[in-house]
Amino acid sequence: MKKVFVNGYGSIGSRITAFLKDDPEISVIGVGKYSPDDKVTEAISRGLNVYVPEKKLDNFKDYKISGTIESALDDCDLVIDAAPGGHGYQNKKNLYEPKGIMAIYQGGETTMGEESVSDILFNSRANYDLVQGKKHVMQGSCNVTGMGRILGPLRDKFGERLIRFDVTLVRRWADIEQTEKKLQDTIEMSENPHHGEDVKTYFGKDAPLFVRAIKVPTRQMHLHIMDVRFKDVAPAPVEIHDIFKDEFGVATLWTAKGTKDVRDYADNMGFNFTDTNMIHIHANMTASIGDTVQMMYSDDQTGIVIPENHMLMQAMLFGKSYKDAFTHTESIFHMKEKKQKLEEHFAKK
Repeated sequence: MKKVFVNGYGSIGSRITAFLKDDPEISVIGVGKYSPDDKVTEAISRGLNVYVPEKKLDNFKDYKISGTIESALDDCDLVIDAAPGGHGYQNKKNLYEPKGIMAIYQGGETTMGEESVSDILFNSRANYDLVQGKKHVMQGSCNVTGMGRILGPLRDKFGERLIRFDVTLVRRWADIEQTEKKLQDTIEMSENPHHGEDVKTYFGKDAPLFVRAIKVPTRQMHLHIMDVRFKDVAPAPVEIHDIFKDEFGVATLWTAKGTKDVRDYADNMGFNFTDTNMIHIHANMTASIGDTVQMMYSDDQTGIVIPENHMLMQAMLFGKSYKDAFTHTESIFHMKEKKQKLEEHFAKK
């Protein structure tokens, strides 16, 4: 059994630990916390050991803390860094590299420039085999992960017929549980969004992918609007939908009127954290016009990267084949069952 430490207990850390408790191959030795707040009480109530920075021990004297993050790292095989964006690089330099510990970083970090945390950005659909033997790997963000689940199958099917992808990311303002983060009454434009360049790290640096991003006042998922151009007459919508029939983590829905419909259904069905952990193609919005296919699909924000983290962890810790890792991840996340339920509920009438 391998020992894993989750450094951070916010949107990502709380989700990862909830699923890892069901993994018989993993022992979660604890979570790292940097601020004394209700999340500390929540983690302890869930039976998790909480560790804090040595220099902040006095700030947590009102909680039953298990020790320091520095001491916890001496007893683990891999760290899943779930710290706020930008902190992962500092943790790498100050904690993980000096101790020679393998680490997985999240989408708030970068694989480019002076503060790169890794030379590879992971997407299980594109580069699973390349992360085996790596000590430091970055997991792509939710939007970057979601684009991979759509772009990969399209390229596999149509290859050189494809000319260009134009994607507009309509991003949520905050996660469901971030109640302290107020939604601003504005549509915010993102200048030079990182998502396109991140996708190109695994899709190909010369990929004809163009990305725009805006942020809107909602907590109910992201929505991607994608135009796919072909050299010749574009395939019919049914041909596009057929590609994703058996695709992992992609559900094809017909009657969802919006992202909240999907989230409410996940809540009613008792999915953990109201997450579906997948992409939802809104099939009624797919259109084929001349040389272009227009698509819309919603992205389960934080939830989509949790099974990806689990796949990545298996590659790094155990050197598993993609097939074995996929089978094990499926046994814990039950993605096929969720997909079937979603597609049946939102089926074409």
